[in-house]
Amino acid sequence: MINRLIEFALKQRLLVIALVILVAAIGFYALNNIPIDAFPDVTNVQVQVISEAPGLSPVEVEKLVTSPIEIAMNGLPQLSEIRSISKYGLTVVTVVFEDNVDIYFARQLVFERLQKARESLPPTVPDPEMGPITSGMGEIYQYFLESDSLDLMGLRTIQDWYIKPQLRTVPGVTEVNSFGGLVKQYQILLDPQKLLSYDITLAEAFEAIEKNNSVTGGNYLEHASEQYIIRGIGLAQQEQDFENIIVKNVNGTPIYIKNIADVTVGPETRQGAVVMQGRGEVSAAIVMMLKGENSRQVIQRVKEKIEEINKTLPPHVKIHPYYDQTELVEKTISTVKTNLLEGGLLVIVVLLLFLGDIRGAIIVASTIPLSMLFAFIGMKWMGLSANLMSLGAIDFGMIVDGSVVMVENFARSLTHKKQDQTKLQLIEDSAKEVGRPILFGILIIIAVYLPILTMQGIEGKMFTPMAITVGFALLGSLFLTLTFIPVVSSLFLKEKKIHKEPKLIHWIRLAYTPLLEKALKHKFIVLGIALLMLAGSFALTPFLGSEFIPELDEGSILIQPIRMPSISLTESIEMEKKIQQIIMQFPEVEFVVGRLGRPDIATDPMGVNLSDIYVTLKPKSEWKTASSKEDLVEKMVEELQHIPGVNYNITQPIAMRVDELVSGVKSDIAIKLFGNDLNVLKEKANEIAAVVKT
Repeated sequence: MINRLIEFALKQRLLVIALVILVAAIGFYALNNIPIDAFPDVTNVQVQVISEAPGLSPVEVEKLVTSPIEIAMNGLPQLSEIRSISKYGLTVVTVVFEDNVDIYFARQLVFERLQKARESLPPTVPDPEMGPITSGMGEIYQYFLESDSLDLMGLRTIQDWYIKPQLRTVPGVTEVNSFGGLVKQYQILLDPQKLLSYDITLAEAFEAIEKNNSVTGGNYLEHASEQYIIRGIGLAQQEQDFENIIVKNVNGTPIYIKNIADVTVGPETRQGAVVMQGRGEVSAAIVMMLKGENSRQVIQRVKEKIEEINKTLPPHVKIHPYYDQTELVEKTISTVKTNLLEGGLLVIVVLLLFLGDIRGAIIVASTIPLSMLFAFIGMKWMGLSANLMSLGAIDFGMIVDGSVVMVENFARSLTHKKQDQTKLQLIEDSAKEVGRPILFGILIIIAVYLPILTMQGIEGKMFTPMAITVGFALLGSLFLTLTFIPVVSSLFLKEKKIHKEPKLIHWIRLAYTPLLEKALKHKFIVLGIALLMLAGSFALTPFLGSEFIPELDEGSILIQPIRMPSISLTESIEMEKKIQQIIMQFPEVEFVVGRLGRPDIATDPMGVNLSDIYVTLKPKSEWKTASSKEDLVEKMVEELQHIPGVNYNITQPIAMRVDELVSGVKSDIAIKLFGNDLNVLKEKANEIAAVVKT
């Protein structure tokens, strides 16, 4: 089979070259269309069910809302886990499926069960909603609004009614989650004493307001030769419209809302805020990417759209980003490009030194980009993203291994060419000599990666793309070695009468030959030394540190202050300002924004005692007080300890979000207790925390 493939390639050289060019073109297309991320998305297949329960405490929320939803979700096909968080006025139930379940099918299953769950919920609880189709890598862009003339309410109105609808039209954006600012409301403050004096109940007041703040249709009316649409317009447009609503008639005298209440414009009650630079609150938003999209392309579209929106905003109102995932992606791409370029150049130099033939070195080196393009085709076909794990694992030495053997054999054979033997025939015979060993050698390397494909869970999502990418690159290398390399060698390699050994090989041979002779004379000593080295390596293993994967530097810090659970939002905001002011004192810090509590769509159901502080750092060339990121974090925490009653968790934006979505907690390690008595659980939790701290 191998011999036939080589014969076919050398007989159809033009076809082989055309086929390689076609593969390269498809590879370039795949490269421009595969998703690009910093690292693999390890988020599981999950659907969040978010339900608001205004006014209910966490205990009532759990009993009346969370439990009915969880019960309705039990028994779903390929269900992996159900977990929930019950907060004041809110519950978030996360339904996790097996990894092979399609996300849209999973959402359909959850939606069907939600219809049944609605029957068991209190009538005052709004219908539950499903969270956006996103992942741990989905929060790709975050921004705030800045204005010298508008207050928080005005900025939030622009965000909700003008900016958000436009950004949601951007392809690849699944949701724009507003955060911070004040939502405008018409507030009717009923006076209990006046209600009693006029003998009006709350129900009567509610009914009057509802009926007098609506629009109705009255069909149409034909008059003469024209048709007129009939409608009743009754929507309140200002405070006076609400004040003039008639609640009741007493002996022909109307009683208006203004007789029993004060009508004002005020903010909606909230459980979240955004603080910037330690100065004060701002109105912000989070752009969330649809799961599986190309983050680099989506962010570029978002930026273009924001540039358009900025031109049409009122004077002195501008959108400013404070978190852009493109920076991390670009940094990762730059790292991968640099590594690949340096690796490729190093391979070419080594080939030139060891082969001693620049043509042969170039022929061998040509398999590197072609094999990479072959790998990109496979990645596109398998739906994999290009990231630090999938591309960084490719070893150019393995890719050119077969080509080196093939070209070296050609160079050696060309020096012993017979008079009656053509160059093409000699290339064919030489290729057949090493074709089978090359096949087995590359297949053995691929076989080493096969066990990785059996990994499940986070490990599988992290390392399987790496194994698949390397496998496709090696298969591409094998195809090129058996077809393309013989063809181009027959065209460009020159015949030599004397095979001159490269000088580097000659020097190595001079040093290696006597060493080998001595080793063969003292076999048992050499074996003993080898065994001692093996035993020593095993003995040192327990002293080596270990971790799942090295931490990826995202270029920013995320600080999570944990305050007392009973703290109010107002006090939490004031404390947040103090924390940010301390952080801003470090010259390495460029920008600080903190998100307290939860946003409109509670994908992250934090309480007002918690916040996420995004710390954007300056380039390391401008750092003055810290030598490394770890050193900077240590100094920050030391200064922050001066604020009493606050604990801190230090992480990074993407790492935090991935941890939260995968396990439900924002840390690498979590201990969960289960039981019926909350007091006992709290007591045991404190005991465990005390032990862990030691």
